Amino acid sequence: MSASKAFYVKNNNGTQVQAIGLGTYTSLGGDCERATLHAIDVGYRHIDTAYFYENEGEVGRAVQQKIAEGVIQRKDIFITTKIWCHFHEPERVEYACRKTLQNLGVDYVDLYLMHWPYSYVYRGDSEMMPTNAKGEVELSDVDYLDTWRAMEKLVELGLTKSIGVSNFNSEQLTRLLANCKIKPIHNQIECHPALNQKPLIALCKQHNIVVTAYCPLGRPDPAKKQPSFIYDAKVQAIADKYKKSTAQIVLRYLIEIGTVPLPKSSNPKRIEENFNIFDFKLTAADHAVLDSYNTGERLIKMEHAIKSKNYPFNIEY
Repeated sequence: MSASKAFYVKNNNGTQVQAIGLGTYTSLGGDCERATLHAIDVGYRHIDTAYFYENEGEVGRAVQQKIAEGVIQRKDIFITTKIWCHFHEPERVEYACRKTLQNLGVDYVDLYLMHWPYSYVYRGDSEMMPTNAKGEVELSDVDYLDTWRAMEKLVELGLTKSIGVSNFNSEQLTRLLANCKIKPIHNQIECHPALNQKPLIALCKQHNIVVTAYCPLGRPDPAKKQPSFIYDAKVQAIADKYKKSTAQIVLRYLIEIGTVPLPKSSNPKRIEENFNIFDFKLTAADHAVLDSYNTGERLIKMEHAIKSKNYPFNIEY
């Protein structure tokens, strides 16, 4: 299987990114390194990590190994990572980015995202969920615009080629666009058939911002046969029609509604399967079935941050 099978999406700053990426959240203990190595061999050229995931080192080692083997050059692979909420004070942003580059063992990243629009009190680099005596996460009130301005400087310094956001709602995105020098190239959001995000995708499209989709398969649980859009007979029937799995149908749907899905797996067979979605197209009738699962129910609610004025999920989208 070759990288040429997957198409590329143009970013608003002239760079491009492969239309699918490898998600790495909760991939640890060598799993992430093995998954990244295999994904590159399969043809993935887009890897998504984050400071919070504590696996940037594993991603970096895999990328370096594949460069050393001559499989890829650095320019061939698009590495996305993210600044965590305790580094939002503008004076910490460059430090956070340099720490990430050190973890990855690279001179630059292709995309540096603001992981969430809200921020935490800084209690040390590794204290990522600082809590008070009551056990509540300590929120701070840094304005994400101030964090963004510090991120813009990272582009000027050459530490990242591009910057973007994650989990920003329509109001936050609109405010950012009205106040930025450098436009975000991506908004990475939870997106799957139960939360298809069509209004937010439309807004992003209007501003030429690529939507990347995390939790694209809704965190399947075979024991509970959840989510229904992976286990239902209606979706299985579509999968049978194309000789694909239900996961492949869902990923194809997400591509066709205008997102770049980031399926996470450390299973070699699934990593291959998730990539093999570029040789068929869904019909309008298939879309209608998948659209019917849209309940708006989120998996990732981050309710500990609900008191923050920058909590993103208090409005419809």
